[in-house]
Amino acid sequence: MSVQQDQGMKKLHRENRRLRKPLGPKSEAALSVALLLVGSFLIAISFNMFLVPLGIASGGVSGISILVNRVWDIPPAYTQWALNVPLFLVGLWLLGKRFALKTALGSFLLPLLVLFTSDWQPPTDNAMLASIYGGIGVGAGLGLVFRGRASTGGLDLAAQLLHRFTGVRLGLAVACFDGLVIAAAGIIIAPENALYALVGLFVTSKTIDFVQTGLATSKVAFIISDKPEAITQVVLHDLDRGLTKLDGHGGYTGEARTVLMVVVGQGEVSKLKGLVRTADPYAFVIISDTAEVLGEGFQLP
Repeated sequence: MSVQQDQGMKKLHRENRRLRKPLGPKSEAALSVALLLVGSFLIAISFNMFLVPLGIASGGVSGISILVNRVWDIPPAYTQWALNVPLFLVGLWLLGKRFALKTALGSFLLPLLVLFTSDWQPPTDNAMLASIYGGIGVGAGLGLVFRGRASTGGLDLAAQLLHRFTGVRLGLAVACFDGLVIAAAGIIIAPENALYALVGLFVTSKTIDFVQTGLATSKVAFIISDKPEAITQVVLHDLDRGLTKLDGHGGYTGEARTVLMVVVGQGEVSKLKGLVRTADPYAFVIISDTAEVLGEGFQLP
């Protein structure tokens, strides 16, 4: 690559960075509220159209509200408010104002949308379909809420409190609360409903991951070679990807070695292997999946 081409590439990268400036505080706040609104609406309609009619209580305050509705015929929105408000106040007292700002709106908004959409008719009476599509809708909504760095309150607050004051891992605390709700559904409604609730909970968790990380898959490659500079040049100029040089030592020989770390898209793997093979046929290459990549050339943080 000529000097002029290299300078042109650097100028293009600088221009891309200039155009992709991070959002300001007001824009970030507006985006967070928008994601919370859309996410809460998705959760509400999925809850009312799929989970409530068939008694699929897949954990959380929403699951408790379904059980209360089955036993005492109390609208789920009222139960959610009744549980969210004290949990919010306890969280405000113990976790501080910063916590409160992130959860106050969601704790009030979601039950309100559940109340407004309570008369939406279910499209199916098949419990398996309801658990799958309900799980997808709730997971998509929660994924959007989490992307907006917000919260809808609920038993996640109780899990945070348990984690903070007992040392129990947060994931385990959430699983314990959800497990208790699902077990109660098996006793109060029917054992089969508890099984469907587990399906819905699994689908919800996978959908949250999908919304958070997206469809794009990336690969990370670690390259150990006696010709690190030659490989560096082909990666930078022919592949047009950045790389990081890591200091390593051979486990047997103890010799200092340079390890090159390169992150590429799925479609660039073959080209990377071909370029490395051309630069050094004896290079040792490790390529593995990576769940999410944030930064220049990939998804913005």
